Amino acid sequence: MRTADTLGFWLGALRGHRSRSLMLLLAIAIGVVAVNLLTGLGAGARAFVLNEFSLLGRDILIVFPGRKETTGRMPPLTGLTPHELTLQDVQAITHLPGIRRVAPLQAGQMEVIVGNRNREVLTLGTTRDFFAIRQLTVVQGQPLPVLDPEQAEAVCVIGGKLRRELFGARPALGEWLRAGDRRFRVVGILSERGESLGMDFAEMLIIPVASAQALFNREGLLRVFVEVHGPSFLDSSKRLILAALKERHEGEEDITLISQDSLLAAFDEILAVLTLAVAGIAAISLLVAGILIMNVTWIAVSQRTAEIGLLKAIGVTAAQLRLLFLGEVALLALMGALAGLLLAETLLWLGRLAFDLPLYAPWWARVSAVLLALGTAVLFAWLPAGQASALEPVAALRPPGAH
Repeated sequence: MRTADTLGFWLGALRGHRSRSLMLLLAIAIGVVAVNLLTGLGAGARAFVLNEFSLLGRDILIVFPGRKETTGRMPPLTGLTPHELTLQDVQAITHLPGIRRVAPLQAGQMEVIVGNRNREVLTLGTTRDFFAIRQLTVVQGQPLPVLDPEQAEAVCVIGGKLRRELFGARPALGEWLRAGDRRFRVVGILSERGESLGMDFAEMLIIPVASAQALFNREGLLRVFVEVHGPSFLDSSKRLILAALKERHEGEEDITLISQDSLLAAFDEILAVLTLAVAGIAAISLLVAGILIMNVTWIAVSQRTAEIGLLKAIGVTAAQLRLLFLGEVALLALMGALAGLLLAETLLWLGRLAFDLPLYAPWWARVSAVLLALGTAVLFAWLPAGQASALEPVAALRPPGAH
């Protein structure tokens, strides 16, 4: 058969069975949409998380209280904490060589009141260096003043959204607010950068760390951010910090020290595996579509025996007949895959507009979804097409019920 005749046969078969063709096209399109949409969501979440962690910079170390390590038994859920991190520990780290900035962090929920307005907000206790380490921008006023970490001062910096909720349209700089049983004067207002690492700085209250310890009646620190002079100082700074705190903590190595690169590597690996997992789950829908293709192709062969007999009677070989049926299914699968790909890209584009997230399906997901759709369609249509090619012309042309 000529190529033009073969293509005409395929298109004629699709037009002649519109409802069947539409049903198969829809099944394949849904499978391709599922693969691309879920991998796009997974890749978008991965890019978002990695971008958030990259804001810390490549020369940041984070010190946590408690030793978390892999042992031969079930590890504790929160790590061992025989000693809390203290402001004295922070001062010891500050004096080590290679250290550029150190910012302690204390945090807790606190009710903040201005007049008859009150909000429950996340309150951070830290120092001025925290603003540089976390790349926080103050649009009005100034960051926390340079203070000794153990010096409490009645000043605060608030997020832009919190300013509107507490002060409305009137100026907030220089005004006083009440947090718990203490009063603080607003000296700065943060730019609205949105959430970062689970913290929304637009709705946050930042006060000196010593004031936070008094406010929460808690001396131990949540964590300590350490900025070294450059990535080349990371390894030596890790050893120095571990040694200094081990000496201060009576010879016990009871802290966890991680770098931004280790965080990135861990989250990158976890999110990459999750992305592949959801892609695999979505690909199951293409297998379901393949089963539907096989069933519909079996029915089509039984309904088109006369057509098959006529084609074989005029000289169409078994191989050509198999190609006709497989090509018809492959053309339908390709149309469905391209339609699904277009729909998935449209949904991801709408998601980018609505949520401001980097929702992009990776190229391997797009290619794999189309190839998997084609492969599944041809594989599941192979047996029905083989049955059609094996029919004898006389038997195929004989009317149903004739002997």
